[in-house]
Amino acid sequence: MPQPDLPQLRLDARRNLLQQVESSMPLLQEHRLLLEKHAMYRQAFDMLANPRARGAFDLSTEPETVRERYGYNQSGQACLLARRLAEAEVPLITVFWSPSNRGQDREPRNTDLWGWDTHNDIFDGLRDHLLPRFDQGFSALIEDLDQRGMLETTLVVCMGEFGRAPIVALEPRFAGALPGRKHWSSVYSIAFAGAGVRRGTILGASDDRGAWPTDQAWGPWDVTATIFSALGIDPSQHYRDPVERPIRISDGNVMSALYTG
Repeated sequence: MPQPDLPQLRLDARRNLLQQVESSMPLLQEHRLLLEKHAMYRQAFDMLANPRARGAFDLSTEPETVRERYGYNQSGQACLLARRLAEAEVPLITVFWSPSNRGQDREPRNTDLWGWDTHNDIFDGLRDHLLPRFDQGFSALIEDLDQRGMLETTLVVCMGEFGRAPIVALEPRFAGALPGRKHWSSVYSIAFAGAGVRRGTILGASDDRGAWPTDQAWGPWDVTATIFSALGIDPSQHYRDPVERPIRISDGNVMSALYTG
């Protein structure tokens, strides 16, 4: 993602370097992988040079009430930037909620630095630092997209790599004086919105400890299949790697109940 203060001179220098490489392209026409990378570089430069995409980073043009609705913190303003990039027709946008998974180790009172890797201090961390800004920023994004008529054509997926263990314990090797929860891959939650997803739909269930699925279990492969399907890409299709092996886009199943309720 381009930085808002990326000087135009640096961008031009990168483009000139690419042009030097392009001068050798006739010698590389037989190397398909290099050609594919060239196309991706060209696409990236086109986006960086697009006035609409570059202008999206200037949050000062937003009304003060809108910025306050998202929250004057790093993750809230990042959600606002995501909406502006979507308006500029940037096709894929990622919001990183914290600059580090455990910024609280360095500055435990800095809410912007708190990450979700809550091995210790999970209860105070969620209550005082993580959930307030998440609730505000994420709800503002969904509400804003909806009010602008963009939600039905925008898929929003909110997720992490895994959940947290059902057992609360203090881990001595991590900073913090109060218990937290370890990594747990067997059960965790993901939020989908937009792109035809039925509002209020709930898929799956866990036991009363949040440890194991008690309903149909869905895996990361099903998430990828669902995302590709929403983009109009058949997840059962194959692409070929550099040695021409056919690789299926996703081995999962589309979670169609998200759309049918």
